[in-house]
Amino acid sequence: MTYFLDITKEHCPMTFVKTKIELSKLQPGDILNVRLSEGEPLENVPKSAAEQGFKVISIVEVETKGIYNVEIEK
Repeated sequence: MTYFLDITKEHCPMTFVKTKIELSKLQPGDILNVRLSEGEPLENVPKSAAEQGFKVISIVEVETKGIYNVEIEK
């Protein structure tokens, strides 16, 4: 299954806290698409997810400049 989380209005450290909470609800193999802002969230969320053992599948800038979609597999 694929799930979505929009944290574009959040600031570090809440960006990864909210991402980790959502990932904890998923089953192995599920995908979480996280929409976030460039800067600290874009640097920290994928790095922290990988450090926690999750697989970062892709990081893509969306149609809105400065907003990214990070696809993470549990």
